Amino acid sequence: QVKRALVALTIPLETLQAVKGRMLQAMLEGLSHQTHEQANVRMLPTYIRSTPDGTEKGDFLVVELCQSHVRTLWVNLPDNGNQSIQEMYRTFNIPEDIMKGTGEALFDFIAVCVQQFLSGIGSAQTSFSLGFIFPFRCRQTQLDKAELISWAKEYSCSDVEGKDVVQLLQTAINKQELYHVNVIALMNDTVGTMMTCSLEGKPCEVALIVDKGTNCCFMAEARLVEMVEETSGQMCINTEWGCFGDDGTLNDILTPYDENMDQESSNPGEKRFEKMVGGLYLGEIIRHVLISLAAEKELFIGSNVVVLRTKGVFKMQQIMEIIESEQGTAEAKKALEALGLHPSEQDCCRVQQVCRAVVSRAAALCAAGLSAVLSYMCQSRMLEQLAVSVAVDGELYHHCSRFKEILQNVTELLAPECTATLVPSVDGNGRGAAIVTAVSLRLMAQHQEVNQLLAPLRLSRADLERVQALMRQEMELGLGQETSATASVRMLPTYVRGTPNGTEQGEFLALDLGGTNFRVLVVHVSEDGIRMANQIYVIPTAIMQGTGEALFDHIIECIMDFQQKQGLMEQVLPLGFTFSFPCQQMGLDKAVLLNWTKGFSASGCVGQDVVQLLREAAQRKQHSGLEVVAVVNDTVGTMMSCGYDDPKCEIGLIVGTGTNACYMEEMCNVGTVEGDQGRMCINMEWGAFGDNGCLDDFFTHFDQLVDEKAINAGKQRFEKLISGMYLGEIVRHILLALVEKQLLFCGKPCPKLQTKDIFQTKFLSAIE
Repeated sequence: QVKRALVALTIPLETLQAVKGRMLQAMLEGLSHQTHEQANVRMLPTYIRSTPDGTEKGDFLVVELCQSHVRTLWVNLPDNGNQSIQEMYRTFNIPEDIMKGTGEALFDFIAVCVQQFLSGIGSAQTSFSLGFIFPFRCRQTQLDKAELISWAKEYSCSDVEGKDVVQLLQTAINKQELYHVNVIALMNDTVGTMMTCSLEGKPCEVALIVDKGTNCCFMAEARLVEMVEETSGQMCINTEWGCFGDDGTLNDILTPYDENMDQESSNPGEKRFEKMVGGLYLGEIIRHVLISLAAEKELFIGSNVVVLRTKGVFKMQQIMEIIESEQGTAEAKKALEALGLHPSEQDCCRVQQVCRAVVSRAAALCAAGLSAVLSYMCQSRMLEQLAVSVAVDGELYHHCSRFKEILQNVTELLAPECTATLVPSVDGNGRGAAIVTAVSLRLMAQHQEVNQLLAPLRLSRADLERVQALMRQEMELGLGQETSATASVRMLPTYVRGTPNGTEQGEFLALDLGGTNFRVLVVHVSEDGIRMANQIYVIPTAIMQGTGEALFDHIIECIMDFQQKQGLMEQVLPLGFTFSFPCQQMGLDKAVLLNWTKGFSASGCVGQDVVQLLREAAQRKQHSGLEVVAVVNDTVGTMMSCGYDDPKCEIGLIVGTGTNACYMEEMCNVGTVEGDQGRMCINMEWGAFGDNGCLDDFFTHFDQLVDEKAINAGKQRFEKLISGMYLGEIVRHILLALVEKQLLFCGKPCPKLQTKDIFQTKFLSAIE
């Protein structure tokens, strides 16, 4: 019978692995917006977005509402990290009538405690930030805003449930004329534990409490926490995992001893996980095992065992001494004899075995929960290996080496992809609350500084309307015959006089040059639709910035290679050339390059007809199969491509390496081309908008830095505010400024940030 009891209390590794999987599933349900309300593992956001970075300093107040008293603390976080943290505290017993009276009376009492404490320490400080530890279930919506869901323990104050407890405390503090005390943060004990250990070196991102009850919190990716709006950075999640199993998912590991203990508890059917792990319940489980074994005449033969029917006769301290002490059986005998029992030596050995089995199971289940949290963190961060510090607090961990050892070993077995360093916590409540408050103030100050830094980049509607008016003004100058040459928006005629009507058919060659890659295509247009084959060729920087002859020779070589691969060498197909640089178009197949952009600077091309340069290169390469029909830029190509499917398409917009737009304009408005009948596509070349200084008010310090380092300083001003080629550089300069202000990477130098062009467009897009 003894062996059967011990086996029932021993959970095999494969079952623990299953428990871990169920915990993981319960966590996901708690994080999901759809299932959060019904979830047993609530995964409550704490609105704490960072662990300490070591720069936190100053004096802080903490108020902790405890089971029967209020604890007030003054905590000094020294400026010099080598100094120790200073603390002073005082406790105030709460009269029973206050605990069961009105909410106003309770918070007034707490505020009086704060006032008396401050008077007692003789602080002359002008202002205090206060952290409030409130150990009841709340619906938290901000770090300093939390509505009480329900009271527990001995409290039943009226007119508090559904109210913001932070505001109730602040109002009471103000009544005491303590206007220099501001409640900054509300939290529970688990979060404080994590924060305390983060000061010891590397950041601590998980906290575990194994005391009378149990709980865990960790730093989660904010984008995966569906109950909050934040999508970037991290947020500390309070798992509230004590209720894991309340839906029956742990029924297969519950023993008759657990069921008996549960039935006698004040909340049957609730907190099933906590009742197998928390110190408040382990003594009761042991008591029920002993009752069962005594009834089967396996223990205490000849003793009156009625005393075992009394709740709470086995204290956690006694159990740990029986397990831990070298004279464990002697400790067992002492505890049993104190109850009036007359144990034999064998009885004492068996009681020790039972105590070890119950505590070992608690440690193993705790490890299953912790491993679920660690594996979730590893998966959500898309890591192959996770190394993390876990702050641990509570009587079971601090005073029971067996518990500690099993917790560490089983966690390693269940989450082999994670390396968890368990760090014992000291005063997670008081000191931790002060650190949470300090971190909150640091983040608020940093947020304010970051906002200040980024403010010039935020444009109001009035700003945008002003840009709109300036653009319209430059467009009209660009269309005017006399003003076109000096306008910053050139409004170049393309000689494209119509959009597709859907009847176009045939086979065509197409070239696309506009960035570091060059594309050659063959396009089949028929009633059945459009079929394309294409190949991308790289243009080396040396050719982009070499001679024009070398550039166009390279283009012809790419065309010949493509035609050969497609079996088109014997055919002469009409060719359209997409040339995405500012050109003065003289006809559909004649375009003079005005200037290079996008990192190109090939010599001997500006002022030349690019179609003629292409034809001359074809002659040099003895390639006769080339019939250039049209030269357009990418914006026109974009409009025409969509126009084939949608006749209403009359605008083309490019926002890529560079930026540009084109549109169909009434000929009567185009002063640079003769005739006023019909329409013509206008290539705006709006990248140069602002080159005349009209956008100077919108240029930030960061834009100036990017412009000064560009190969075309002072040119393409509008493009440099929009296009992918420059946004990464703007970001890089902002990050450098953030590092300088110690708002990023803890202010540590980051040499890599000095490297130009490290942030590619695809990188920014992925983050955004």
